[in-house]
Amino acid sequence: MYNKNTDKDLIGAALTAALGAGIVTSFAVSQGQHPLIALGITALAALFGVICHKSDLI
Repeated sequence: MYNKNTDKDLIGAALTAALGAGIVTSFAVSQGQHPLIALGITALAALFGVICHKSDLI
């Protein structure tokens, strides 16, 4: 029905998920969590955000 630009939507979904996870993990780093673990959590959240968006779950 609509001709959506799906590449832009996936990038937006990844950026939104990474931004949300980045805020939470930056607090965790300030409390003593290892920064590489925090980056891994952020990347995983971005990946799940893209998968959910691609599967039309959100």
